[in-house]
Amino acid sequence: MKYGIRNIAGPACCIALLSIYLLACSDDDDKTATVTTLAGTGAEGHIDGSGATAKFNSPSGVAADAQGNVYVTDFQNCSIRKITASGEVSSLAGKLDPGYIDATGELAKFYGPNGVAVDQDGNLYIADEGNHRIRKVTPAGEVTTFAGSGVMGYADGKGNEAQFHSPSGITIDTDGNLYIADQGNNCIRKITPGKIVTTLAGNGEADYKDGAGDNARFYRPTGVAADVDGNIYVADLFNHRIRKITAAGVVSTVAGIGVMGYANGSADEAKFRYPAGLALDAQGNIYVADSENQCIRKIDKNGTVSTLAGSSEGFGDGALGVALFRYPREIEIDAQGNMYIADAGNNRIRKITNF
Repeated sequence: MKYGIRNIAGPACCIALLSIYLLACSDDDDKTATVTTLAGTGAEGHIDGSGATAKFNSPSGVAADAQGNVYVTDFQNCSIRKITASGEVSSLAGKLDPGYIDATGELAKFYGPNGVAVDQDGNLYIADEGNHRIRKVTPAGEVTTFAGSGVMGYADGKGNEAQFHSPSGITIDTDGNLYIADQGNNCIRKITPGKIVTTLAGNGEADYKDGAGDNARFYRPTGVAADVDGNIYVADLFNHRIRKITAAGVVSTVAGIGVMGYANGSADEAKFRYPAGLALDAQGNIYVADSENQCIRKIDKNGTVSTLAGSSEGFGDGALGVALFRYPREIEIDAQGNMYIADAGNNRIRKITNF
């Protein structure tokens, strides 16, 4: 920070200027990137209440709305949880018993809810993995089936005519279209607001290949994120790569050489170990939940891969260089630039600020 000083007379003015400078430096110091626990004790369970007393069981998906609420797909508890901006945890829909019922609140049933996305009206869309369906949850907790017959399979069509196989990640674009990492079918599906399901890329075959539409190949894609230009980014789990799909369906590789491991550097040198989820910030940087490397990776706009936080399996809050995760599963970045992580192995929701 550079200051131009002109026409200042007397020591009082110098002291005042020094005070302003020190305050500015103090503000900068307060902006150290930090990892904290938003909610969860670390113990498995299903308890609502304050963040410090709430319990989860393998949280797998996380999404934030415009009001600062965070929504969690609590995988083993077969429920959808809500965390307010003040840290209060409640159950929005489903509870403990796996099954399939469209209803309101705890009367609804899910079977391994995985990815979650929230639209501008506060509706949630859930990749209900075990039910092979996409479910919708209103802010009041009313659950309906948005797409999928419930029969494990692969079919495009409208609403319940479509079939999925263990859908995992889910994201929503600025036009309200949903994109699904249909992991068992090794492809990325698209659902319009009118519930029309099509295949954006991949053809069901497990492999690795860049190309257009059904010429491309994925291997258990699990996480998806959309940018403002209509591109979809994919965490290609078993290919240990991050992929990109244009609005026209053309697939390319963003980062990762396909060999399971851990290496930072350029995109064509980097290694991942089962990347599971991802998110984009306002500047176009990509963040990856590198699940079995127990860390959060960053891919900048130039394609350089680095480690944001995490180093080995464990639990620890604090500065980026000392924080620890255990099988981080999914990431969300809210409108204020805060990052939320479904830290599945620690049964916690973590938060990173000022990164």
